Amino acid sequence: MPGDPPGLDLGRLRAYLDDHRPGLVAGELSGTVIAGGRSNLTYDVTDGHVHLVVRRPPLGHVLATAHDMAREHRVMSALVPTQVPVPRTHALCEDDTVLGAPFYVMDKAPGKAFRHAEELAELGAARTRSISSTVTDTLADLHHVDPLEVGLADFGRPEGFLERQVHRWKKQLDASRTRDLAGIEVLFGYLRANVPPQSTTSIVHGDYRLDNLLIGAGDGVTAVLDWEMATIGDPLTDVALMVAYQQMAEHAGSGAVTDAPRAPGYLQVDEVLARYAERSGRDLGAMDFYLTSSWRSSSKASTRDIPRARP
Repeated sequence: MPGDPPGLDLGRLRAYLDDHRPGLVAGELSGTVIAGGRSNLTYDVTDGHVHLVVRRPPLGHVLATAHDMAREHRVMSALVPTQVPVPRTHALCEDDTVLGAPFYVMDKAPGKAFRHAEELAELGAARTRSISSTVTDTLADLHHVDPLEVGLADFGRPEGFLERQVHRWKKQLDASRTRDLAGIEVLFGYLRANVPPQSTTSIVHGDYRLDNLLIGAGDGVTAVLDWEMATIGDPLTDVALMVAYQQMAEHAGSGAVTDAPRAPGYLQVDEVLARYAERSGRDLGAMDFYLTSSWRSSSKASTRDIPRARP
């Protein structure tokens, strides 16, 4: 069909939906790419009345486990009846002959994804504080969900989760290292020897940050998105990664993924940790360990750059 976005045959998609979700769409479909690259491809698809989102792996992807459509679809479907805001899912197709790769279809949730400090600055400090507060609260709410109660007891391997995280940290560092990092072996030895008792098992998002959420007109979270890294494990790894992203934004030269936490009014790290601890009831006494093991290596990072939780 002319005008199809890369990786999305709208004619085949329409035929699939007519067979598997009759009545969901009525007219001719049009679509645009929302996000792409090495991450999963996301499309806004509409018949002029209904807006849907289609997710599929990137074009030419190799590692199926890194772009598992069934996992994303399963965890979001399981969370629909909980207090965690996620889009309603409509279909999962694992037949590669339809679009050339597995895909799933969900509602297009309302709201805006904020990535840059200047976007939040336009809202003012009070609204920015409110947004950052609800972002923290939503993560605590996710970690309150019992995986067993929502049918996700077998979604991951919680036993030995932290130990595997430490060894994965070292493996990824070795694979991406372009220069010697002073003290890195000492740091790895420290992490390996000081793995804390695991916090109560929960659903872990795996990449929780502001720009993976949608914020609605009332400054609340309308949808948590991008579940491709989700699993069952230690929820404090989510907290640490969220804080690490924030501290990367606050440390010049750290290769920040997003600078949104620099906006006036955004909760400071100690406020984020205090708010999460109060809402979740979890002990954050070992947060330095979690922060260190969550820190992503980069060409500009060294052990002295690794941030710590504030007392």
